[in-house]
Amino acid sequence: MAVTIAIETPLQDDVRALVKALNAYLNPLSPPEFQFQMTVEQMAGEDTTVFIARDEAGKPVGMGAFKVFNSDLAEVKRMYTLPEVRGQRVGVALLQAIETLAREKRIGTLKLETGNVAGFEPARRLYERNGFTRCGAFLDYPDSQYSAFYEKALAQAPSERVIP
Repeated sequence: MAVTIAIETPLQDDVRALVKALNAYLNPLSPPEFQFQMTVEQMAGEDTTVFIARDEAGKPVGMGAFKVFNSDLAEVKRMYTLPEVRGQRVGVALLQAIETLAREKRIGTLKLETGNVAGFEPARRLYERNGFTRCGAFLDYPDSQYSAFYEKALAQAPSERVIP
């Protein structure tokens, strides 16, 4: 399946529907106090960039975002693909788009929180296959059995390195 990925506002009806589908998938998997969902209004904040994957007909079939905290840290958020496109590398393409922009912004590390219960295995595989490694809880996330934390250092190109 050919998809296009672009930075878009989440404040569109079809993107809101995608977020609603993500929340419907996530809500039964973990207790509410261990779900850290951003609303579309939060996703529209200046510190967050949202990528939308659209099929040939223009329908949104996936999304991913990242929220910048500072030059050393950004967080991957709201990764999701519709069930009918899973296994077609849409998630990989979204994650690569996030990583590319993070590198352009010279972010040092990407981190993320995902579920550590049944239903999140595909997400954990995606992150692990794309160079993310397990780490401890970060920011204000509680360390719990419901969460798995990952990080990926984004090495700067040799021409960008500072030599003391």
